Amino acid sequence: MIIVKNCQQLQNARSEIQGTVALVTTMGNLHQGHLSLVEKAKQEADNVIVTIFVNPLQFSANEDLDSYPRTLTDDIEKLETLGVDLLFTPTNDDIYPEGMNSHTHVIVPSISYLYCGANRKRHFLGVTTIVCKLFNLTRPNVAIFGKKDFQQLTIIQKMVTDLAMPIKIIGMPTFRESSGLAMSSRNRYLSSEEKQQAATLYETLKWAEQQLKSGHSNYREIESIAITKLKERHFNVEYFNICQHTTLSPATDGDKKLVILCASKFRKPRLIDNIIVDLTPSL
Repeated sequence: MIIVKNCQQLQNARSEIQGTVALVTTMGNLHQGHLSLVEKAKQEADNVIVTIFVNPLQFSANEDLDSYPRTLTDDIEKLETLGVDLLFTPTNDDIYPEGMNSHTHVIVPSISYLYCGANRKRHFLGVTTIVCKLFNLTRPNVAIFGKKDFQQLTIIQKMVTDLAMPIKIIGMPTFRESSGLAMSSRNRYLSSEEKQQAATLYETLKWAEQQLKSGHSNYREIESIAITKLKERHFNVEYFNICQHTTLSPATDGDKKLVILCASKFRKPRLIDNIIVDLTPSL
């Protein structure tokens, strides 16, 4: 595996690659969910590029940028075992040589300011800016993202469509711990007992899914009950919304393809999760 540490090195290495390229962008501290994306990337292209960069532009002032887990040596070992071809590990100065505020920003309007973007105004601006730059540097044929952050995946898909980028975006199912808790680098902030308690988030999503599939059509009532359930279990709920699958707008009675999005603080970490629900009648 070739490891490059700045943009010029990456461009030089990319120019030597023959065949198709699949990209997996990460912030490191790799778990099995990340590795499943890499495994999918190997199936989709001749070459796999992985990036590890803890992007400061997508963190708010009161978030965990400084304490975000960084495990580069262990990450490299895992990626070498999987046979990754090229790893990019830049610094902030490599990505934002004139500083973040002087750097060109890429904004996907409207949808970036819903849900996870409502109280974190520059979060998705940070995501789309860095992903766009990494796309330009690596010129992938395909890029693999997890569905755990469904809003992020939707925003990236819209960016690629709107800017006519010749890249196929593939979303992969959320990788879960045995309890059902969605795997996340931030889960390490929780003890084993707290992880079991945190799985209530997924249990509540499954409950809401069952309500929808059983014909309960008052979406706002389901949301309200779900939030109450979570608060009773000491979750600090940010949102729990039943949405139209493509636009992520609040679902209405006529919508059949839905996604339930939720975010909540539990103990130290902020947890996000979702579940896709298709109410289209079977033929």
